[in-house]
Amino acid sequence: MPTITLQERIESSLSRSGAKVFLRKEFDRFGGYDQVGRALRGVIAKGLLVKAGYGVYVKARKSSLTGNPVPVEPLVSIGIAALAKLGVDARPSEAAADYMAGRSTQMPMAEALRVGKARVSRKIGFGPKTLRLDR
Repeated sequence: MPTITLQERIESSLSRSGAKVFLRKEFDRFGGYDQVGRALRGVIAKGLLVKAGYGVYVKARKSSLTGNPVPVEPLVSIGIAALAKLGVDARPSEAAADYMAGRSTQMPMAEALRVGKARVSRKIGFGPKTLRLDR
């Protein structure tokens, strides 16, 4: 009887999960820290996940332009979901909220989130884009 590898267990767990954003600690139940790290690197190499920051992983799909893996969610949604899992209430920045509500016609230049009084020193991003966290 063939044994299932840790990487295969993580892949099947990802396919069953409805979540798009994952934290590293969610994979701790599969094994030790180093072993899970190696398995996650294998899953990233397959193109099923992309890393969006320290301990933040996002489900991926193939880009129609380059064929490289890209996140399935926009960067702001990734930031909101990841920070919610870390216990931080994050919302779109004031400029983005005004644009989305139709109170402004100026599109915000940088993607940013308001985190209130929370002290967050984490970079969330993919490729050249990073999310700015405003207090």
